Amino acid sequence: MTVTKESVVERLKTVNGPDFTGNIVDLGMVSEIFIADSKVFFSITVPAARAQELEPLRAAAERAVTAVPGVASAVVALTAEKKGGGMEAPVPARPAAPRPATPPPAPQRPAPHAPASQSHGKRGVPGIDAIIAVASGKGGVGKSTTAVNLALGLAANGLKVGVLDADIYGPSMPRLLNIHGRPQTVDGKVLKPMQNYGLKVMSMGFLVDEETPMIWRGPMVMSALTQMLREVEWGPLDVLVVDMPPGTGDAQLTMAQQVPLAGAVIVSTPQDLALIDARKGLNMFKKVDVPLLGIVENMSYFLAPDTGKRYDIFGHGGARREAERLGVTFLGEVPLEMGIRESSDAGTPVVASKPDGAEAKIYRDIASKVWERVQEERGAAEAAVPSIVFE
Repeated sequence: MTVTKESVVERLKTVNGPDFTGNIVDLGMVSEIFIADSKVFFSITVPAARAQELEPLRAAAERAVTAVPGVASAVVALTAEKKGGGMEAPVPARPAAPRPATPPPAPQRPAPHAPASQSHGKRGVPGIDAIIAVASGKGGVGKSTTAVNLALGLAANGLKVGVLDADIYGPSMPRLLNIHGRPQTVDGKVLKPMQNYGLKVMSMGFLVDEETPMIWRGPMVMSALTQMLREVEWGPLDVLVVDMPPGTGDAQLTMAQQVPLAGAVIVSTPQDLALIDARKGLNMFKKVDVPLLGIVENMSYFLAPDTGKRYDIFGHGGARREAERLGVTFLGEVPLEMGIRESSDAGTPVVASKPDGAEAKIYRDIASKVWERVQEERGAAEAAVPSIVFE
């Protein structure tokens, strides 16, 4: 059955607006709707201050659209940006006490950091030249897909690369890289990493069944991460890409504090509300003196496969503006492309399966910028170390 925008809009009119004032369509809260392969994409404009409170509204809209005959799934995001398409009526918001206006802080470049192997006495990992964390302030922004394609992009640029899946509760690398089985050991002590597409990989998904729930507390998680990092025969590697767990909890903070990271890449989607969570990730790395290599804007735009028309479903350019505001490098835009998702689900990442395609080039360019930033941070750190001259 063919799904039409009209049928989606009619169903969305049954979803009440904030505080039960009308419906979300008549209030102008719904962005332009795009439909592809029975999947529906749109966003809902809400006041940023009420984002968490209005999450049930987003869920209600998602349920309503999924119930439309012929709809396979719906991708719905909350955003604080207004969208084109004539739906820009203001959303009722609860009155708040006025705040005095303050000028935005001037962008500043991060201060030089010590080399990863020497920063704050962190113990390096034998055989690994640099460790890069790929992180996000929240889940669902495509961080793991970005991490694996970044790793493949670094490898395509001539580096020896490994991937550590640091998400104990939701490991995704076995599926993303189509790797099955259990890792072998060296002398019964050190694990041999699994391999595919030229990458060395370690994940909790290789050690437990996919459907086994991981009901572990913090110390157990950190013990497992330490083993997967330091008790694996990684080397020699130019770079290890660490797919960090989403969020900024104890596991993420401890990982950032204990692992000698050469830098961190933050993944965000364009809308303001996702950027709020991305800022938390940025601030976490700043607090533990980890260099910020840059921000990637994922799901940046959608190009219709039939017409080539561009749709900014979740807004556009938010991550670039945030990078400029913070004085952090903007690494690039990755489109919301069906091929990227489908290849990831199939365990054939786009950089490996379609190396000559436009999406693979985007990831290779991002990888080049990331590695350039690693070298810049190293150079800045070396220049900052005073030399002692004996006369």
